[in-house]
Amino acid sequence: MIKSLASMLVFALPMMVAQSPTSSEIEQLKQMLADQQRQIDELRHLLGMPRNAHQGIGEVAGTTTILPPAPAVSAPAFTPTPAASGQQGSDATTCCFDLLKKGKDGQIAWSDTTGPLQFKIGDALVTPVGFMDMTSVTRSTSPGTGIGTNFGSIPYGNTQAGSLTESRLSMQNSRIGMRIDTAFHDFKIQGYWESDFLGQIGSPPNGALAVSSNPYVFRIRLFWVDVKKGKNEFLAGQAWSMMTPNRSGISPIPGDIFFGQTIDINYQLGLIWGRIPGFRYVYHPSEKVAFGLALENSEPYVGGGNGGSGAVLPAAISTANAVSGAVLGGQINNGSSTISAAALHPDIIAKLAFDPSKKVHFEIAGVEITNKIAYPVTGPAFPTNTKAGGGGSVNLNVELAPNFRFLTNNFYSAGAGRYIFGQAPDFIIRSNGSLSLVHSASTVTGFEFKPKKTLFYTYYGVVYIPKNMALDANGTTKIGYGSIASDGQNRAIQEITFGTNTDLLKDAKWGALNLMFQYSYVQRNPWLAATGAPSNAHASMGFINLRYTLPGAPPPAK
Repeated sequence: MIKSLASMLVFALPMMVAQSPTSSEIEQLKQMLADQQRQIDELRHLLGMPRNAHQGIGEVAGTTTILPPAPAVSAPAFTPTPAASGQQGSDATTCCFDLLKKGKDGQIAWSDTTGPLQFKIGDALVTPVGFMDMTSVTRSTSPGTGIGTNFGSIPYGNTQAGSLTESRLSMQNSRIGMRIDTAFHDFKIQGYWESDFLGQIGSPPNGALAVSSNPYVFRIRLFWVDVKKGKNEFLAGQAWSMMTPNRSGISPIPGDIFFGQTIDINYQLGLIWGRIPGFRYVYHPSEKVAFGLALENSEPYVGGGNGGSGAVLPAAISTANAVSGAVLGGQINNGSSTISAAALHPDIIAKLAFDPSKKVHFEIAGVEITNKIAYPVTGPAFPTNTKAGGGGSVNLNVELAPNFRFLTNNFYSAGAGRYIFGQAPDFIIRSNGSLSLVHSASTVTGFEFKPKKTLFYTYYGVVYIPKNMALDANGTTKIGYGSIASDGQNRAIQEITFGTNTDLLKDAKWGALNLMFQYSYVQRNPWLAATGAPSNAHASMGFINLRYTLPGAPPPAK
């Protein structure tokens, strides 16, 4: 009706002006205009619309916000995966490249609509990401590892630590970060930053800092930029390793990565993962297929980190050498090195992913690693030894029934144990300085089911590490990995996990509040048990977590 009144005025005015109206007619016209304006204002009031004294004739606003249609942009690597896929956190809201539109000049620009916690700075769309966690963990033994479990160092029942129980509270797993999206012509550019409070100072973690003030140490988790044009995508920075299983494509977004639903910050035993600096190129021949190549930071590794079993080194290099002045001069990581091992070249990773539908994701991946050391027993020209190895994965994620998913991620390696959370060494060093690769295998297999507000999950993970032994220069002492160090070198480690994740509150405007429970049983079996010691070490663990996730953010990584 408002539109009709305005139209009548538009046609009536020219006709009245053309007839050279008298002063009385002019006054009559003014009265008609005043009456029409009063009727328009009354109609606006009835419709709940604000009055606008500056609105011209015919420029009548609608009663609802008009949203621009979403463009047909094919960008699977930039699209957050909703929580229904099994990822923790709130449902993904309208975000990032879904808001792109093309102007009349053909230039890509942002629409005027953003999510609840998004804002624009210039041509960039900024989305804060993160959550606030409060975690409780209880263990039947005391590995002394904080809220993260070092699976390979669960204490035996006949030890002091094995006689103690452990219970602690922490907010260290809380996250903060941001996602930045912008576009230039046909280039889609995305930056991602994520940090938590799990950094370490000294040993044990945080040292005396936890006595009173608990000033947990801030650390970087993810920090990368991703550029995409058409079917080509390039990433640089620290991201989830491309060896980490995906839930969708070869996307670097945490919501598209599989690391399970566990509360344990070290995830599930047997998972292949890393957050590693590198470069990545991904080719998308279609929306259903992606192929990636990556160069990621390498780290020559002989075990001993993250509770993993370390290889026994030859006597000639197990103590400081008179010629070299050091064991291996920082050439290898034995669990105590700080990003100082002398890698020959970055690890080379390839991945091929298939997503024939939203119900199925299948991928194969492989990594090549080359290690080189200078054997410090002669000089000044030290002999060098080089050995190449690697590993491969076959991963499947399929929806067998509505909201019920089966997942299996499987890995086998000759020299890539570092990727199994460091549970196995990459190689051993023989008495003559040559390198011999250590084999290892792992799996994480399970189910995820979310019928309504609660997600139920169960996983089984196992790591198996075969022997690789040699004799030292004296011809009698055993070195390498296997039946050497009592209780220290693991043959197999297993973990079974059950858990739930319940949406207590969830709203795109206010965020999400989740209550989580996890129970896990871990057992490790060594190659050699000390005399009178149990044949295995085991522990029961219970986790409770309350999480508030920021509104409008993509599902966060753990």
